Formats: sequence, structure tokens, C-alpha cells
Amino acid sequence: MKTENTGTPVEECDIQFYDGKQSSRITDHIIREVPVEIYFNGQNVVTIACAGIHLKELATGFLKSEGVIETLKDIEKIYLSDEDYKVHVFSKNRDILSQGKYILSSGARESRPKATRKMITSDINISAVRALNLMAGHLDSTKIHRVTHGTHCSSLTDATGRIIVSREDIGRHNTIDMLGGYSLFHKIDCSDKIIATTGRVSSEIVYKVWKLGIPIILSHAVPTSRAITLSDEAGITVIGYMRNGKMSIYSNKERVLF
Repeated sequence: MKTENTGTPVEECDIQFYDGKQSSRITDHIIREVPVEIYFNGQNVVTIACAGIHLKELATGFLKSEGVIETLKDIEKIYLSDEDYKVHVFSKNRDILSQGKYILSSGARESRPKATRKMITSDINISAVRALNLMAGHLDSTKIHRVTHGTHCSSLTDATGRIIVSREDIGRHNTIDMLGGYSLFHKIDCSDKIIATTGRVSSEIVYKVWKLGIPIILSHAVPTSRAITLSDEAGITVIGYMRNGKMSIYSNKERVLF
């Protein structure tokens, strides 16, 4: 593996398909799943189940969400090894992840403490109409999902509704980390940005967005009760169940204009 994007994450598979009347053998498109190992200062700290694309962004965003790094200045070197699916990150910061090595299934795990995070006080707002239009544009960007029906997608947007970048993966948590890595590599100030996502908003998603300093989350799905509590504490507006011209606002409702 020598490139950032490791080819297409879509594989072909022969399946038996039933259309309600008869069955037949067809070739279907399936999303790839691979275990990616992230090494920090030479130590294997995490294995993430993912589609195997945008791995530098994924590794960098993950390390930022864990509080191991804050900016690109914390990274001395990052590279993908010639061996399959290994990302090596070196930093002057010799502190390793306090909880040691662990394996993530599609990026999900229990949230870490939030003691060092400040409440987001951004005065950014968005109209209900613009939010719904932004979600529609976000759903249109899910190219891999259209082929495989097996991915989540998250987009980083500005307040006008312009999509800056979209990332897809088998894990919704991974897509947020990819956007975090992208924002670091491209020196993007996230304090006035919005995250749009197809996936359920868990407390871990809120925590990752909080670490990025993003004040608004839009979701095609819904948040959990703990995510609502955490987003209230974080100063993050969560808008969910955005479909058919309707939506629900779960926290920090003052940012939404009608």
C-alpha cells in the first residue's frame, strides 16, 4: 500500500437474488471491509474495521479525537507501509493512548472523558430550509452507498450549505475521523462549519465533533438520549430525522431559524 486511496473499496460477489417471484444468480457490488492497524511512535495502538480508503485522514482524525494530537505540528511523519493496511504516525508527543491497544468495530467505542473540552459558543445559525437542502445535497454525495448500499457518509459543509468534502465508510465514526483528518491536512477552521451525516448520532459521534469544534450536526437518522445530553453540555446543535421535508431539533435549538 503506497497511496492514500487504496483503490476502489467495492468488490463483486456472486449471490442468489429473489425478486419476489423467482430467484436467480447475479453479481452484486459489496463494500470492502478490512482491518487497518494504526501505529503511534512505533506502537500498534488500534485496529479499525473500515473500507480501507483515506487512511491518513482516518488515522490523523482518530488520534485527534483521542486527544493524542491537536494540530499537524504534532506529527513529525505519517506514512502507509508497504505491508497491507498499516498507518504509521510519529510525533514528538511520546504520550501513548492511555487505555492501550484496542480493536474498534467500525470505529465505535465508549466515549473518553471530556474534561479538557470547552463549551462551543459559536453564533453560527442555519435556517430550517437551508438545513433540509443541505441534507438533500449530502445524500446526493453518497456515491459508494448508491452502488453497495453498505456505507455511511458524512460531509463537512459551510454555513451556506456548500459541501467542502464528503467521506464514506462502513463505520459512521470513521467518516467523522476522516473529516477531522481532512480538516487538519487542509488547515480548515471548523468553528463555523457543519457536519452532515447519514448515521445515528451517538455520544461518541458528539464527542468527536466536539473535539473538532463544530457547532452543528445534521443527521438523516436520530440521536441517542446520551448524545442529546452531551450535545447540550458541549454547545452543539443536533438536528435529526431529516427526511420528507421535516426534521427534529434535539439540542441548542436557538441556532435554527424559521
